[in-house]
Amino acid sequence: MAARPDYIVDIKGLGHPTAQGQKNNGLRGRPWLAVQWKCCSVYSRIYRNKAGTLYEGRCPKCARPVSAQVGPGGTSNRFFEAE
Repeated sequence: MAARPDYIVDIKGLGHPTAQGQKNNGLRGRPWLAVQWKCCSVYSRIYRNKAGTLYEGRCPKCARPVSAQVGPGGTSNRFFEAE
């Protein structure tokens, strides 16, 4: 057995995190962007869609939508402001 970092915890019934991470149907393991919503002064994450083409989300207070396209020549930033 290969040595594993001590911060990985196996929880009975959940399986190994690396084996399950990409197959999980929930939000766990999905790429995300952090958004500071200027409209309502709140923070949230928006997640990449299943097709892998856009990051999509809505303001948690007023439901204003935002999307960011995934593509070559993009940015490595993960934190953004939405008007």
